[in-house]
Amino acid sequence: MEPLALTLTAMIAAAAVVAVALPFLRRPHQREQRTPHAQPPQLELLEQRDRTLAALAELEFDHRTGKIADGDYQRLLGPLRREAAEALRLVQVGDRQAVEPKRAAAARRRAAAPVAAKEPR
Repeated sequence: MEPLALTLTAMIAAAAVVAVALPFLRRPHQREQRTPHAQPPQLELLEQRDRTLAALAELEFDHRTGKIADGDYQRLLGPLRREAAEALRLVQVGDRQAVEPKRAAAARRRAAAPVAAKEPR
């Protein structure tokens, strides 16, 4: 191989190695940091709803299989139902708040649109 071709090949290989290794060589504060609070509030509400409904299902299953006595089941059921109802209500309110701006914008567009004249028959 010619010396020029060998040199070009070595430079291309070195550049590729640097390009691949660069993200791993950055300092930790330069890397993109994700915080647990970066989730949208609606996603957190949906996760809370899912966790609560799963806990209710598990409680029901444990009661039916005899792992939980009737008294304990009744004691645990009330707070879990209230928590599930609150989570469902918050998700529903969040959905409504997300939809309201779209409805308001559509109403403004309809109000601003010229009224078409009715054609005589």
